[in-house]
Amino acid sequence: MMSHEEKINPEKLEQIAAAAELLNTGGVVAFPTETVYGLGADATNPVAVKRVYNIKQRPANHPLIVHIGNIAQLEHWALDIPEPARLLAERFWPGPLTLILKRSSKISNDVTGGQDTIGIRIPAHPVAQALLRMINPDKAVAAPSANLYGRISPTTAAHVHAALYGKVDMILDGGDCEVGLESTIIAFKHEDIAVLRPGGISVSAIESIVNQPVAVIKNNASSIRVPGALPAHYAPTTPLQLHQASKLLQTAHQLAQQNFRPVVITWSEIDTSEFSSTHIEHVRMPRDPVNYGKCLYATLHQYDQTACDYILVETPPALPDWLAVSDRLQRASQSHK
Repeated sequence: MMSHEEKINPEKLEQIAAAAELLNTGGVVAFPTETVYGLGADATNPVAVKRVYNIKQRPANHPLIVHIGNIAQLEHWALDIPEPARLLAERFWPGPLTLILKRSSKISNDVTGGQDTIGIRIPAHPVAQALLRMINPDKAVAAPSANLYGRISPTTAAHVHAALYGKVDMILDGGDCEVGLESTIIAFKHEDIAVLRPGGISVSAIESIVNQPVAVIKNNASSIRVPGALPAHYAPTTPLQLHQASKLLQTAHQLAQQNFRPVVITWSEIDTSEFSSTHIEHVRMPRDPVNYGKCLYATLHQYDQTACDYILVETPPALPDWLAVSDRLQRASQSHK
């Protein structure tokens, strides 16, 4: 099998090595993962971690996810790992799954927001994996999404550049993110397993590995604070509204009649002739949740930077596979209420 280094050209490897050196010496680096771009710092360096919080304008009690290079490092950073967590790590790592575990003494309050738990994962992006192999072996990378707190997560280096240029020491370009939505976050309490944030791995896929029902915790009802669980999050600066198809058309025309310029984002087979007004722009998204999720943030970034006044989004199907997309859109819509 071809190694990840062989997939990366020499010039990119030099950039990754430079990024690793920055992380080793207390720098802050934006880097690609398969989910979204992360804003990384040495998880063992409190000063560097504080810079991440300051750059993002993120509350200090909002924990960061720690990224490691291989599964053998797990017990260095976490304690009392339950068997279902090991099974999930073996099946889905590298990949878009974050495990909430009891933290070891190697992780400080600066990373966990004062909690005794740690969120940890192994990213699947080859650039991220190369970066994690190049940093010092006693280090890991604490990284939230590389954007201002509460705003749309970045899925390209250009998104990071637009939000954080001049604030970070380096932006490592790894192309478009393959998944496009943040990782699924899983917590373990006694015999129970719960999804605290839906993401790139479905609940049914998790249940098939642990061989038991998995709860989905909604509306920030968990006692564990995790990234992306606040009611309002992932939001464009342009007001975003969610509507069923029938009301979507009505709302778009009402806004156009008031000389507003809405963009209408649909997934179903709505008749595009309904959007004949010069004030209304229409975007048709993929009809499957995986591809919809992959291009969701890029679409929101695109229209958040144009002259549109409202982003009107057709409510996704109320189906399990659409859980992550629905979660992100619901939170994005709450920011303007």
